[in-house]
Amino acid sequence: MNIFDQYESEVRFYCRGFPDVFVAAKGARLRGRSGRDYIDFFAGAGTLNYGHNDEAMKARLIAYLSDDGIVHGLDMATGAKEAFIRGFQDTILAPRGLSYRMLFPGPTGTNAVEVALKLARKATGRQRIVSFVNGFHGMTLGALAVSGGPLRQPAAGPQVGGTVFLPYDGGSGCDSLEWFERMLAETSDPAQSPAGCIVETVQAEGGIVAASMDWLRRLEQICRRHGILLILDDIQAGCGRTGTFFSFEPAGLVPDIICLAKSLSGIGLPLALVLVKAEHDRLAPGEHNGTFRGNNLAFVTATEALRFWRDDALERAVVRKAATIRRALEAIAAAHPDTICPAVRGRGMIQGLATPSGAFARRVSAEAFARGLVMETAGPHGEVLKCLCPLVITDEDLDQGLRILAASVAAAEAA
Repeated sequence: MNIFDQYESEVRFYCRGFPDVFVAAKGARLRGRSGRDYIDFFAGAGTLNYGHNDEAMKARLIAYLSDDGIVHGLDMATGAKEAFIRGFQDTILAPRGLSYRMLFPGPTGTNAVEVALKLARKATGRQRIVSFVNGFHGMTLGALAVSGGPLRQPAAGPQVGGTVFLPYDGGSGCDSLEWFERMLAETSDPAQSPAGCIVETVQAEGGIVAASMDWLRRLEQICRRHGILLILDDIQAGCGRTGTFFSFEPAGLVPDIICLAKSLSGIGLPLALVLVKAEHDRLAPGEHNGTFRGNNLAFVTATEALRFWRDDALERAVVRKAATIRRALEAIAAAHPDTICPAVRGRGMIQGLATPSGAFARRVSAEAFARGLVMETAGPHGEVLKCLCPLVITDEDLDQGLRILAASVAAAEAA
């Protein structure tokens, strides 16, 4: 690791917790230059739902490059983009009865959030945004302004204003939505009403906290009554992470704007997408642009990734594996009642265990890495152990990873 210590910026983060030089990966396994194999319970922070180096995606990508396919195209029309748009419409949107325009921003999740905020403000003519305590939406200034976690805000420097934060479902022991509606009712000037409300169905970086379906439906109803655009940040919880393609499907929501990124490309190439209802598609040509908003290599692999959604096999597999994870995490919590919060957090294949502190969670993560498991932490203080393995992980790797996690908690507790 000396070359990184010597020449790379101090801002580097993940490599400090996982000190090996990774040289290859396949499925749910990583290989380090040390010669060690690691089971991946990190999945590129939710970018690798379909695992590392899927063979079909890799083959499509190699063939596209071999045929001199367009790599860089700004937002010009290309065959790769056309294939993705048609495939996404036919495979994802139409079967769910959803109708959206597709806006391709810059290639990352935070770019998608920035565009969503811009769309909401232009469509409504208002400025304020409602967000939720411990939500996380990205590291650019606009996205940071709607992120409510203590670990991220210090990076912002001067704050971008215009955000009202509410407690998330179950937070602070109050009914935040009742308070929200009362606040709206007392707003005498319509121009002071919020333009949009941005929410995650599962606060991933915020500690794997899942909102109830009833709470989400109530939030949507309030937004509808007051002309507030509902922005659903599905960047980490989407693309099948909770079972259904969109994490909000069980609640029956129809958001005004949806932000997607991370696993959208299927293989880890940068790609973000904002879905916006036609009546809110108000940005004029060129009013939002960016040099890399047309990643054609990512369009190729993203189109191939849609094969996972032509039937319900993946969704059923996620439900089954999620139950396995839940049982294992509950067993760990029961075995360590003085260390682990008994309530397992999250849903689908984004679940977590709350520990007493960020220091303890980091100790567990270090013990896990020493035993061959890559697993990060989350939460306001980094106190939650986060299970985020690829959706396609084999049963054998899943079981082995969960056993390593159990051993690592025990080792950290004994230390």
